[in-house]
Amino acid sequence: QVQLVESGGGSVQAGGSLRLSCVVYGSIGIGSYLDWYRQASGKEREFVAQITRSGRTKYADSVNNRFTISKDSAKNTVYLQMNRLNPEDTAVYYCKSAAPWGSEYWGPGTQVTVSS
Repeated sequence: QVQLVESGGGSVQAGGSLRLSCVVYGSIGIGSYLDWYRQASGKEREFVAQITRSGRTKYADSVNNRFTISKDSAKNTVYLQMNRLNPEDTAVYYCKSAAPWGSEYWGPGTQVTVSS
């Protein structure tokens, strides 16, 4: 059984920072790769950042140079450091892990609210 649990969301003023965590419970570690997605109210879920098991990263243009994804493999945890937040970053943030056999697992999400 694989489960993902996000934490670290909250409310912050524009220009502030938050660090999200995603813990993966189960036998896959963080998986072949782990993504962060977000979904704002009334909008489609969108890709934010990815880190592979080997540590390669990629980011959506909208967060590049503001957000940093990292991992602690010993803790089966992936982090998303979010700096210089703005109201457009307000969303529910989800992590998704891709298992080596192709299955994908999602966490329940954590709310991030940025006020102007």
